[in-house]
Amino acid sequence: MQRIENRDVFEGEFFLPGDKSITHRAVMLNAGADGEATITNALMGEDCLSTCGCMRELGAEVKTDGTSVWVKGTPQFFSGKSLNCGNSGTTIRLLTGFVAGKGIHATLHGDPSLSSRPMKRVSQPLSLLGADVKTTDGHAPVYVAPSNLHGAKIDLEISSAQVKSAALLAGISADGETVVTEPVKSRDHTERMLSAMGADITVEGNAVRVKRSDLKALDVCVPSDISSAAYFMALGALKGKTLCKNVGINPTRVGILTAFDRLGVKYALLNKRVSGGEETADILVEKSPLCAITLTEKDVPSMIDELPLVALLCAFADGETRITGAKELRVKESDRVRTTAELINRLGGDCEELEDGFIIRGKKTLIGGDVDSYLDHRIAMTAAVGMIASQKGGVISRPECCAISFPDFFEKLGVKLS
Repeated sequence: MQRIENRDVFEGEFFLPGDKSITHRAVMLNAGADGEATITNALMGEDCLSTCGCMRELGAEVKTDGTSVWVKGTPQFFSGKSLNCGNSGTTIRLLTGFVAGKGIHATLHGDPSLSSRPMKRVSQPLSLLGADVKTTDGHAPVYVAPSNLHGAKIDLEISSAQVKSAALLAGISADGETVVTEPVKSRDHTERMLSAMGADITVEGNAVRVKRSDLKALDVCVPSDISSAAYFMALGALKGKTLCKNVGINPTRVGILTAFDRLGVKYALLNKRVSGGEETADILVEKSPLCAITLTEKDVPSMIDELPLVALLCAFADGETRITGAKELRVKESDRVRTTAELINRLGGDCEELEDGFIIRGKKTLIGGDVDSYLDHRIAMTAAVGMIASQKGGVISRPECCAISFPDFFEKLGVKLS
């Protein structure tokens, strides 16, 4: 249990952890590349540590030192390994495609939360490539056996960077060309990194084409994660002024800024630059009156991680917000449609749960209250923002789950864990 006090003003300059999505990919792809690489400003939360552990189990050399990771790829991966993916959906989904392309046996498993998340959405596209991937009633454990992969055309019904990436990581080991198409373009970190490492890959709108490729090791400086910065950006919009430094602004990841534009949040992108193929900037956010918005299925992929936070901001807005097309939230670490609606209502807001989203009747202010994290890091961090911005604060149960993606979140908030 953690008490979070409300504050009249929240201001500061913040250097935030590296992007989790990019850290996962930098470790995994370098483990399968020729040569050695150093990854700096890596996010060393529990999820990325799960990826590091799995790649060591498979035979790559992976050494961590603070926020740096040194990786040396292996030409021959160990077979028959049991790979513990912990709580990380990114690890298990990307790794399923990665292992399918390596011609080895492997079992992928995780904690009870991960074991409840759907895996057929990965195994089915991989089967089109000829991969031998079996799930346990559609979930983990997942069993991968050697098979001869061949190129295929894969049309995803739901846009998902994790599923797309799994297919691409198998596709670089397949004969012929693999084409992955999704209805709305999802985050493209995998495509960018594969290209930088020498893969034969092209992007045409929402379609990605890849052919058999050998990868060369790549040093990566990981930009700060916009989905982590978002909590401090939100507090700037609600309670003062915040500056988040060196934040990744990859066009497929800046849905939170699209939401800010519609909400009426005052912000500026300063000191824009490019690092390792990824755009970055310092983001300044100032206190702003918020207005209700509408978000639909086409808006969701670029802000999927931040949607609980966006919903919370809408609870502080003027008017009625409608968010739809977000059914994907129901299969995250928690059912985030249900847990987000519960969070807002417990803080004194008015949020109606839809099958694929929310109707939020903004009250401009929230009283505060106690919230269960459901061991979901996004829910815990969103609750903390809501309590700081509320009239009376509140208590978060099981706040330690924030270590999954943001180990020093409360420290940067200025909250001493009790």
